[in-house]
Amino acid sequence: MMAGLILESYEEGARIALTDAMEVMTRAFDPVYGEAWTLPQLAGVMTMPGTWLTIARIDAAPTGFALIRSVLDECELLLLAVAPLWRGRGIGQTLLSDSLRMARRKGITSMNLEVRASNNAINLYEKTGFEYVHRRPGYYRGNDGQLHDALSFRIDMRI
Repeated sequence: MMAGLILESYEEGARIALTDAMEVMTRAFDPVYGEAWTLPQLAGVMTMPGTWLTIARIDAAPTGFALIRSVLDECELLLLAVAPLWRGRGIGQTLLSDSLRMARRKGITSMNLEVRASNNAINLYEKTGFEYVHRRPGYYRGNDGQLHDALSFRIDMRI
């Protein structure tokens, strides 16, 4: 783990956690793709049972986050983001590894995710052991109206 990096997880929508996630989200997601969530969307998901949000911080400043929702023994990585100035330093990998560790502790046996087909994060997911499941043509609609395919990935955590 990167020196000075602290991960804090929240299972209820603590205002500071939501604010920090939104700060990272507005910097991390290119508005062209329309993938960033709004504060009400994030707050709404955080009220759902089995949901947790992990914030990565360096010197108290938010640098990234992961949002996971679980149902029974499966979970979905809903969002993973690292602020652009902090990319390439292992923060995304640390957040993903921590999310998998927490999921295993909760008795979860698989994690799913969907990602825009042109997103560089696919390399991180594949390196971590996620396997391609299928393509969803035109799943995402960008702010410019252009459609983008989504790729679904899954990791079996029983192995």
